[in-house]
Amino acid sequence: MKPRWWGTLLYVPVLFGLGWLASRPLQLLAPGWRADQVDLAGLAVSLLLLLLTLPLRLELVWAEHQPWQRLGVLPLASGLWWRALIRGMLKALLLLGPLTLLLVLLGQARWLGDLGGGEWLNALALLLGVGFAEELLFRGWLWGELELMLGPRRALIAQAGIFALLHPWYRLPGLGALALLGGLTLLGLCLALQRRADGGLLWGAIGLHGGLVGGWFALQNGLIEVSPLAPAWLVGAGAPTRSAGWPGGLDC
Repeated sequence: MKPRWWGTLLYVPVLFGLGWLASRPLQLLAPGWRADQVDLAGLAVSLLLLLLTLPLRLELVWAEHQPWQRLGVLPLASGLWWRALIRGMLKALLLLGPLTLLLVLLGQARWLGDLGGGEWLNALALLLGVGFAEELLFRGWLWGELELMLGPRRALIAQAGIFALLHPWYRLPGLGALALLGGLTLLGLCLALQRRADGGLLWGAIGLHGGLVGGWFALQNGLIEVSPLAPAWLVGAGAPTRSAGWPGGLDC
């Protein structure tokens, strides 16, 4: 059974729209909440709707009677999932470590090692939250739908391209945007290949993806200080800096 393209196209936007609508009353019920907090609540509702509706969609559209196994979330009893998760996190560390060292050696960053408890919790929340949500969405549901419609080889490339396009690569100017788009596409391919290497389990990709997001957050929010002149395509647009203490008095 093949999904219809319009169903694949509309499924996630409808869930996000419902989450956005469900969070709007918070502006009246909790007037002290900032707009970004209300939006975050909407995202949480959307994720909950995704978790509730995915099994039904897989059963109705994919004719799949074991949806969580097909998506790579289960089984958990064997313990293979946490081994895959740790391997993915270690790979993220092996990627971020040399990048951090390179930035320090080139004078584009300096080590601070000052990370508070709140930042550690934020990094952990990003690791588990963003890693799980995006991998379930892209390497779980989307890749599976595209395989049914396009076949394995084209689906592998298509999911990586869609993953890259839906991230804010366009915020960088000129060639920096294209470089970031290419890097995100390569990351999407690597995450899919990680799941394939783990025998279909999603947890290795979750560890790798979440480790990169949470680890980079931790680095930028206390472990290192990034120079305002560091290339945005490498460190990301709007990277936090503490320019007042940077040698030479550089301004953000």
